[in-house]
Amino acid sequence: MMTKSEKRNKLFASLVEKGTLKQKVFQQTHNGFMLFKEVLRELADEYEKAGLDKEIEIPVEFSEKGEFEVQLKFAGDVLVFMMHTNVFEFPRDHIVHKTSYVKEDPGRSFCGVINIFNFLRDSFRYRRFNDVGYLIGRVFINSEQHFYIDGKKELRLLPNNFVDSTLDHEKVCGIVEQAMLYTINFDLLTPPYDQVKEVSAMEFLTALDSMRMKTGKRLGFRFQADLEE
Repeated sequence: MMTKSEKRNKLFASLVEKGTLKQKVFQQTHNGFMLFKEVLRELADEYEKAGLDKEIEIPVEFSEKGEFEVQLKFAGDVLVFMMHTNVFEFPRDHIVHKTSYVKEDPGRSFCGVINIFNFLRDSFRYRRFNDVGYLIGRVFINSEQHFYIDGKKELRLLPNNFVDSTLDHEKVCGIVEQAMLYTINFDLLTPPYDQVKEVSAMEFLTALDSMRMKTGKRLGFRFQADLEE
C-alpha cells in the first residue's frame, strides 16, 4: 500500500504531466491559428491586387476580432475562424484512436480546435441577433502539430492524414479556399410560405431594430445531401 506521501507525489506527477500536455496542445493550436490569420490576410490582399474586371464592386475584407477570432467577409457572407481556448480529446470510438500513432502515445489524441463558421454578412451589419450561422468545419491540432479536419464534404475531401500530416501554410491555404468555395455555393433559400405567413405585432414592430424574423440559409428545410454529410 502506498504511503500518503507516495499518493501525493503520484497525484502531483499526474497533474504536471497532463497540464504540460495541454499547454503544449494550446500552444500548437495557437500557432495554427496564427497561420490561418496570415493566410486570410494574404488572401484579402491578393484579391485587391488581382485587378479583376468587376461590373459591381465585391469587396473581400479581413478583420481581427480579438486574440482568438478572425473574420473574412466576401460578397454576402462572413467566414469566422475561432480558436477555442480549451483542449479536447477525441471520443473513444473515433477513428484516430485506431491508428498506431495514437496507440503508441494516447496523449496524441488531445487536441485544440479551430472552428469555422459561416454567417450572412447582413446578420452582423444589421445586428440581426436571431439569425442562424453554420459550423462548416473544425480543425483539430495536437501537441505535435498533427491535424484532423471534420466538417462538410468539401473540407473532408482535403488530405486528412492525422498520423503523418502536420499543419503548414500550404495546407491552411487549402482549408481556407475550400471553406470559401463551400460558402459561395451555399445559397440562401426561402423558407416555406406556411412557416413564415404569420408574424406577431411585436416581431413586426421591432424588426428594424433586432430583426426578430430569423434568417438563415437553410431555415425550414432538410436536405438529403446535408443529412448524408
